[in-house]
Amino acid sequence: MVSRRLLNLAGFTVCVGLLAYALFTQFHEGLEPCPLCIFQRIGVALLGIVFLAAALHDPRGRGRYGYALAIVLTGLATAAVAARHVYVQSLPPGSLPSCGAPLAVLMKFMPVWQLIRKVLSGSGECALVNWRFLGLTMPMWVLIFCVALAAAGLVANLRRADSAAG
Repeated sequence: MVSRRLLNLAGFTVCVGLLAYALFTQFHEGLEPCPLCIFQRIGVALLGIVFLAAALHDPRGRGRYGYALAIVLTGLATAAVAARHVYVQSLPPGSLPSCGAPLAVLMKFMPVWQLIRKVLSGSGECALVNWRFLGLTMPMWVLIFCVALAAAGLVANLRRADSAAG
């Protein structure tokens, strides 16, 4: 049986791969991320950090429940942002305001909670679909990966300790 540590390390590696591909599409393919994309990147990065912490710490007792909970909450929160992005992309053209201020400008002039609410409401640049793979948009893939990673992290960290670890 594969150890909990290796499974958490695999989750971390998948998160790194997702972020690496997002950066590749931004800097090599020229796809600028919208504010909802940036929030998803932050969520995937946080999910990767939790997976890495779980792999490095590798708790034997009740600590594994804390990591399982942190992985599920982070994964599902990121999936919720991706789901919101999928919804925004499914709206008819013209139903959202055109592009808003860049995220860097919003961060300077808005309190954090207003910023989050503003970004989650979506805007014109978030509705643009400029990438597909197997018929699915990038937010759809993020949604799928985050739900799968949350489930895998839950199973990996809630299963009983390896018999060799005793």
